[in-house]
Amino acid sequence: MENTWRNVSLALGAMLLAALVTGVVLSLPQGLRGDVQAQDRGLVAQQDLGAAQDLSAAFRNVAELLRPSVVSISIKQTAVIRRRGVPPGFPRGFEDFFDDFGGELERRQLETGMGSGVIVRADGYILTNNHVVKDADELEVELSDGRTVSGTIVGTDPETDLAVVKIEANGLKAAVFGDSEATRVGDWVLAIGSPFGLDQTVTAGIISAKNRDQNIIKNGEGFEDFLQTDAAINPGNSGGALVNLRGELIGINTAILSRTGASAGIGFAIPVSLAGPVLNSIIESGVVRRGFLGAQVVDVTPKHIKDFDLAVNSGALVGGVLEGQPADKAGLQLGDVVTKLDGRPCSGGTQLRNYVASRPPGATVKMEVNRRGKVLTVNVNLQERTDAAMARFKAGEIMGAELTPATPATARKYGYQNLRGGLIVTAVKDDSEADRAELEVGDVIESAAGVVLESADDFAAILEEAKKRGQAVRVVVRRGNARMLMVVR
Repeated sequence: MENTWRNVSLALGAMLLAALVTGVVLSLPQGLRGDVQAQDRGLVAQQDLGAAQDLSAAFRNVAELLRPSVVSISIKQTAVIRRRGVPPGFPRGFEDFFDDFGGELERRQLETGMGSGVIVRADGYILTNNHVVKDADELEVELSDGRTVSGTIVGTDPETDLAVVKIEANGLKAAVFGDSEATRVGDWVLAIGSPFGLDQTVTAGIISAKNRDQNIIKNGEGFEDFLQTDAAINPGNSGGALVNLRGELIGINTAILSRTGASAGIGFAIPVSLAGPVLNSIIESGVVRRGFLGAQVVDVTPKHIKDFDLAVNSGALVGGVLEGQPADKAGLQLGDVVTKLDGRPCSGGTQLRNYVASRPPGATVKMEVNRRGKVLTVNVNLQERTDAAMARFKAGEIMGAELTPATPATARKYGYQNLRGGLIVTAVKDDSEADRAELEVGDVIESAAGVVLESADDFAAILEEAKKRGQAVRVVVRRGNARMLMVVR
């Protein structure tokens, strides 16, 4: 009997050990089972507490590392307010007279604002948002150690909502740039800044999404590739730091999506992959110089896949190539899909546009292209993005006609092939000069005064010069396969 109980005890011990190792709760007597579960809960609680303490330590270390690199920026701006009224010294009763005949009264009012910034070089360069410092007459920068120094705007870039400020101070600590492209959705991040004037505030969250294009900057005409985060961002955080758990700067906090104006858990930061080139260009030259491709690109959609019989379901679809420009010289063609940029995946037209704009003029971009199922490598030598270069893509209204530059995509839409320049009429206002001249939608204004037109600005400049000289302009218009001559006076 003694041996039998000894064998049972050994068996129960083995079963209990197996249960602790595997996490399986065996059918034991109630009292013994409760003791085992309590021990398991204790072990789990200790493990959870350890993990929480490790995360807390990581947050604390990053905050201590980065806070010296984050500053508060105060601006002063003199606003001029003009109104009609009675000049000082005149008695009451003259209001109506001065409203009808008097001039404008001018009053100057001092306005203030606050934001954040990040020290990015130890010699005093600070990266912040353009909307924080634009139109500022005076800048004051408060450092983490309490010192306050004057700041000077080195340069601004409204197209990315970034600006660079310079201060003169010793003992500055610059933030280290991370790889925002390698950041993944779900990664922990900290936002550091001065929300509501509360300097050196740290909040935590995760990367909620990447590559957000919200049409925020310049009413949708700017460059956007936002990191989205649920770390609390509030007014005053603009220009502050978004950092990863390695203590690296990955974004500049810029905007929030909220119905109340306070954090609703949806904040946006400009990734350093976009901010870095802007920073370097402003420091080197005071302005931002950008690369120019000379092609129209869009995101690949299911409709594009069907219409163009594409062999890939993502990338940047080339919808038009300007003759004689970098894309044309490199051999890019209508219907090509760019799938990689310098070895990294290209998700769509917005990413390609941003990447090209982040490269300096003269840079070469290696593109992997899918052309009707065949993979090609194309090296594009970028030119400089200028207003004149971009005008070739823009529509304009002249003489009551809406004109858009002819590209392979727009030409095909209106039934043309092999157009070499010109402006396609896409709309005509009733009783306008264009309507009286009997221009029609689909007509192509090929040249004016013997000059082949590439943009509406070209046409407008020719007409303006002729008007100054009192001369008429000979305009060649194509309609289908026929050409007509117009004279514009």
